Amino acid sequence: MSLKQQIDADIKEAMKAKDQDGLRALRAIKSLILLEETKEGAGDGLKPEDEIKLLTKAVKQRKDSADVFRTQGREDLLAKEEAEIAIIEKYLPKQLTEDELKAKLQEIIARVGASAPSDMGKVMGVATKELAGLAEGKAISATVKQLLQ
Repeated sequence: MSLKQQIDADIKEAMKAKDQDGLRALRAIKSLILLEETKEGAGDGLKPEDEIKLLTKAVKQRKDSADVFRTQGREDLLAKEEAEIAIIEKYLPKQLTEDELKAKLQEIIARVGASAPSDMGKVMGVATKELAGLAEGKAISATVKQLLQ
């Protein structure tokens, strides 16, 4: 079942359960999928890696909004954003733990032959492709920087 079909089914369930937060988040995901599919040159639907990128971007946007709401003391809006983040994250692959991320990055560093902080670009290029959806870019960058010190 594709992500779009899964979202459609979950929208129906959220409507039946009268889950407003879930419904809002699911409709936002569906909207993003439809926009991406109707882009010029999109082809026949989205590939799984495109779906992951789309969901990751949606989570990142909501986390940024949540940070702003937290600093402004807007607990009502913060709660909505956090609820949407939790729902969207259900459709993403399980995130790597710090130890798992470190192990994968050490493997990538060994593979590309990086040894100094100046090699960070080589490592990041490979790491962001291989670990897309499994870890946030900030976490990858910070860990690579730490490992290359």
